[in-house]
Amino acid sequence: MNLKHSACAIAVISALNVLTSAQAIAQTPESDVQIQQAGELETIEVTARRTTESLQEVPIAVTSVSADDLQNIGAQVITEIQQFSPNTTLQTSRGTNSTLTAFIRGVGQQDPLWGYEPGVGIYIDDVYIARPQGAVLDILDVQRIEVLRGPQGTLYGKNTIGGAVKYVTKEMSGDAEFNARATLGSFSQRDIAITGQIPLIADKLFLGGGFADLNRDGYGEYLQSALPDQDLENYNKDLWVARLNLEYRPTEDLFFRLGWDKTNDSSNAKGGFRLLPSLLTDAPVPDNVFDSYTSLPTFNRVELEGWNWLVRYFVNDDLELKYIGSDREGYSPTNIDFDNTALDIFDVPAEYRDNNTTHELQANYSSDSFSLVSGLYYYDGESCGNFNAILGFLGRAAFGTPGLTREVAGCNNSESYAVYGQASFNITEDLSMTLGARYTDEEKTAIVNNGLVFFNLYPSTGWVPGFVRPEGQLVPTVLGSDSDGDGVLDSPKSDSWTRFTPRVGLEYFVDDDTMLFASYSQGFKSGTFNPRAEQNEPGVNPEIVDSFELGMKRDWNSQLRTNITLFAYDHKDRQYIAVGGAGDGTTLDQSLQNAAETAGEGIEAEITFVATDNLTFDVALGYVDFEIKENNIIPPLIGLSNTPEYTANIAASYVMDTDMGYFIFNANYYYRDEYLLFETNDLLKQDGYGLMNVSVNWESNAGNWYANLTAKNLTDEEYLVGGYDFVGAPDANGNFTPGLGGDTTLIGYYGDPRTIHLTVGYRF
Repeated sequence: MNLKHSACAIAVISALNVLTSAQAIAQTPESDVQIQQAGELETIEVTARRTTESLQEVPIAVTSVSADDLQNIGAQVITEIQQFSPNTTLQTSRGTNSTLTAFIRGVGQQDPLWGYEPGVGIYIDDVYIARPQGAVLDILDVQRIEVLRGPQGTLYGKNTIGGAVKYVTKEMSGDAEFNARATLGSFSQRDIAITGQIPLIADKLFLGGGFADLNRDGYGEYLQSALPDQDLENYNKDLWVARLNLEYRPTEDLFFRLGWDKTNDSSNAKGGFRLLPSLLTDAPVPDNVFDSYTSLPTFNRVELEGWNWLVRYFVNDDLELKYIGSDREGYSPTNIDFDNTALDIFDVPAEYRDNNTTHELQANYSSDSFSLVSGLYYYDGESCGNFNAILGFLGRAAFGTPGLTREVAGCNNSESYAVYGQASFNITEDLSMTLGARYTDEEKTAIVNNGLVFFNLYPSTGWVPGFVRPEGQLVPTVLGSDSDGDGVLDSPKSDSWTRFTPRVGLEYFVDDDTMLFASYSQGFKSGTFNPRAEQNEPGVNPEIVDSFELGMKRDWNSQLRTNITLFAYDHKDRQYIAVGGAGDGTTLDQSLQNAAETAGEGIEAEITFVATDNLTFDVALGYVDFEIKENNIIPPLIGLSNTPEYTANIAASYVMDTDMGYFIFNANYYYRDEYLLFETNDLLKQDGYGLMNVSVNWESNAGNWYANLTAKNLTDEEYLVGGYDFVGAPDANGNFTPGLGGDTTLIGYYGDPRTIHLTVGYRF
């Protein structure tokens, strides 16, 4: 039997890709599974510590979901992995299909604006994805997805204080392969995906690639639009992604890979659902949570393109050398109607641009009693953008002007160097120790232009019909010096930080099937500058997370596996908007400061029980408790963002071998306890809810034809994944008063409704 899951994918849908013969495995070109005895647990390999190891011997909390698992449950985007990993939130953000909101154990980053750094690192083949725009990756030619929970500051560096998500693609087999699949589903879903590879020089040089075109009608529509000739679909999908890889193996010990990828998401901008009636328009609260109104264009785009390269050399059986590099860039013009009415009450057209280059040299040594992962790392990134907060209705009503816009534009650029090493060595035959450390030196420079103009200003000419952007339109400079007053900076603001992040661990093997581990680790999120600064304010220091873990990984027999982790952490120097101007306490102006300290503790349990040769049960449980230790935020911190106190997933998988082929039936129920969308108020609060999903996967006896029928969110639950709140305090009658823009703007964005889709594929 073949089960290819993971600590949590195992703990959630074990036996997902169970096959019952070695012949069937050999006939499945894309299979990543290993030969297993029927009715027994599988052996799972991960690269959580930057080298290949058995999951049961890795002393951290890891979930690894294989390609076969993903296919069998009908997973289509990386956000679906949150169901299989305890205490994990991976959700599509507010305005687009491609922007990621990621939290692990309550640690992450809510605001995707340039300048703010993520708290959960996203990696494709060990290449760091620096921005959340485009990080909702569609699943194409993937080998597995790993979720590493807790700070990963030693081996993965900055911005992994909550953890890391690794998207691992497949190395080529060397044979000619082809895989094509088509999907039809709810809301006129129509997807095609093609992957394949071909040897250019037998056993030496291989070319592979993939292309997917993904389309779906909207879950709702824009009921009103202030502009003519707009596409009025809301929550639709119109995206394509392409990848190419060239691999060269001149000898058994030497490997080269050059890769290219591009994503183009031209789905409409998402409109939010008004949770309160507008005071300024007569449009009612829509009946459908996926319906909206807008005064902005509905176009939106996320463009990403990147190159990556890898050189790997096995000097001998014990020593491996690697060079990993990348060059990536992204561009995202977007329209966010905060108030979601046909009036220009609070509209934000924006553009985001970023590019970054990384280089990493790595030396890995492994012997029976000692292993070492070490390296040098360089990152150079530029993240820029501009947004126009258009308050046109307010400008006309209050000032009698043609409109009103606060324009903010700037860049927040980073250059960093790091050296790291992590060693594991035996103290006795059963007891080992892990010692690791990383030293990072980072410098950031920032420019912010922030000011008011008394008309409606858009990022470029033609953004809305008839608009011509005035030439040389500049707003006052905030960060940096402008000695001659021409609006052009002489020099940007800059600051630098260094950080030493250690890891210490002990691992004790009670027997061949039981490992106990304890560890301390530290991670940091980069220092930065306020991308919305209204004055010349200093940068803020990095956020620091100190984490302690106790865990047990045990296979009780060939049928039962339990992986359990207890954790506790302190989260210091949290970056928030706080009062006090530039930090001197003499004004009420807002500025970005290290204004809070919090702590958390909890437990994660992942259980797999192979009941029979055909039936497997999986359970994944998570619990997080939260404490506020310092709270200088205005408004004050009241809880965790996007983090339920409890998460649970219960799944069953049944395999049936017939004359028609192999059938795998899956069902799972995923529960998320209540949670806040924002940490500073409970205006947007999601009650606890559960999602029921079922699927059936079929594969022909020859292994070339396959199909999947999946139904998700069977009970059609409505649940919040994002929002905006701009309302004033309640009046004497308990009714909300107007907020920014002069209206009661309380907006919700929702997760996917009930969907059903059928995929049919052929491969050789």
